[in-house]
Amino acid sequence: MTEFERMLVNSFNAYIEENGIRAISYRLKQHRFTSQFLDVLVDSLNPDLYLGIECKSISVDKGANALYFSQHFTVDKKGIHQIERISEYLDRSGRHGFLAVELRLGPGHGREAYMVPWDELEKKYRSQNLKLTLQEIRNCPEIKREGKDYKVDPREWERK
Repeated sequence: MTEFERMLVNSFNAYIEENGIRAISYRLKQHRFTSQFLDVLVDSLNPDLYLGIECKSISVDKGANALYFSQHFTVDKKGIHQIERISEYLDRSGRHGFLAVELRLGPGHGREAYMVPWDELEKKYRSQNLKLTLQEIRNCPEIKREGKDYKVDPREWERK
């Protein structure tokens, strides 16, 4: 589990506890020879909190100017792209999907994170526009920081 994934799980569970919601956020244990569908899951009877989240981090300080679908996502042995696999899982499970993107800005500059709605990501992928620019990522809802930790509030990601 990456630090970003662990911070998101902890942040979701803190949000759940603070708001007295019957839900749980967790990360499935990853095994060497089996793939997982998503990095972070949130289970709840509340459909707005029944979530599946894939996490990606990019190093802006090292010159990254976009999240590339060919570089930052995998293709399995059958040639199926990770976005297609996750989209099918989200559709079959009924979860709301998001891509959480952490932008590492370098020493002394901290980090930023954003929640990209999965359907927007999938639409971009299917249109053959195979990247998300930093500006497109930053146009999505931000995951706020509280000190060095993230503080999620899923109400901020709801569609208006």
